[in-house]
Amino acid sequence: MSGSERPSTYWVETLGCPKNQVDSDKLTGTLVADGMVPAEDPTEADLIVVNTCAFVEEARSESIEVTLGLAEARHRGARLVVTGCMAERYGDELADALPEVDLVAGFGQPVTVAPPQRRGIPVTAAPLPSFDLLNLPRPRSARPWAYVKVAEGCDRACGFCAIPSFRGPQRSRSIESILEEVDALDVAEVVLVAQDLASYGRDQGVGERAIVPLVRAIADRTEWVRLLYLYPSDLTDGLIDVICTSGVAYFDLSLQHVSPPLMRRMRRWGDGERFLRRIADIRRRAPEAAFRSNFIVGYPGETEADHDQLLDFVSEAQLDWCGFFAYSREDGTYAADLDGAVDAALVAERLAELRELQDAITAARRDVLIGSITTVLVDEAGVARSHREAPEIDGIIEVPPDLAIGRFHEVRIESAAGPDLLATAR
Repeated sequence: MSGSERPSTYWVETLGCPKNQVDSDKLTGTLVADGMVPAEDPTEADLIVVNTCAFVEEARSESIEVTLGLAEARHRGARLVVTGCMAERYGDELADALPEVDLVAGFGQPVTVAPPQRRGIPVTAAPLPSFDLLNLPRPRSARPWAYVKVAEGCDRACGFCAIPSFRGPQRSRSIESILEEVDALDVAEVVLVAQDLASYGRDQGVGERAIVPLVRAIADRTEWVRLLYLYPSDLTDGLIDVICTSGVAYFDLSLQHVSPPLMRRMRRWGDGERFLRRIADIRRRAPEAAFRSNFIVGYPGETEADHDQLLDFVSEAQLDWCGFFAYSREDGTYAADLDGAVDAALVAERLAELRELQDAITAARRDVLIGSITTVLVDEAGVARSHREAPEIDGIIEVPPDLAIGRFHEVRIESAAGPDLLATAR
């Protein structure tokens, strides 16, 4: 490049879950390796990449809306690429629907600033990529924490979920490759993610509890290890113990519902009574443990009795954080052909009732912390988190702006405002 030439610039827009953020980080690493630099704004970028989410209809609508907005805002000559779950799942169909897009690229396909072909490889003909970008270089984290994806794909057959159809079967990374990435990131907190995190290593024939030695090994390298998305049947005593001793007693449990008949229709394990017993057991071991879960509302066949059971569970479980989502019909899933569709207006009523209940529980659990001393990690000036708050998901703790970023500090909780807390240095 001559002195008068400026390097090409890129902008990566990430939608969806933390697993997508890891993919975007890997993609960014390839763009930087190609000599590109980040743009200050998408309107200034020579290459705009939208990493889409296709989990539910609402996420797909957001992905399309964001893509169209960026297509309108880009400067003349800029290239627009759509990748991620929507690109993989819908392929040429998406390319036909979005003529504004220069390339629809499934997992593992190269993304460059050079003028591409109009379409990506048809998804059905594309080879399965190695770990969905996980084998690619990754830039250092700009924050004192980082998501680390330990596996791709999923072997479960939940009735509502289409992820296995486009992410493929579970493919776990080696412990060695994960530890190399952790060492290179050099962050204070590592957040482990996967479609089915507790099943890490099962596909490699190394046993169903490979997640336990993995967490131990990472805990030897960094101060905090946080685990997201744990299937409840795999929450063994050994896994609970290693979580409680890893610095972050935080349990993100994928429960989805609690009614036994509905759980069977969901093709899921468990019920409310089993979940409550496990939560109580964890709290006996670690009274400071924090809990998060998500629940689907309006799954086909959900009755008023099922809904009441979920309300009772939420009230009794007293989880710190909960997300509630309307059921989204996904083509190709078991639930797509089930009878018993729930009226949209009734789903909205049930969602509102559950969210109001959980908002009050979350606020009360935050109020209880007032006056306590806790250890926090400062993410940026004036913003910190304790073990109770996952980054970019839960509430935050406001701290004095002079506390060192990327360091741990003891603070006193002075007040609460809904999900957020205000603290002073101790």
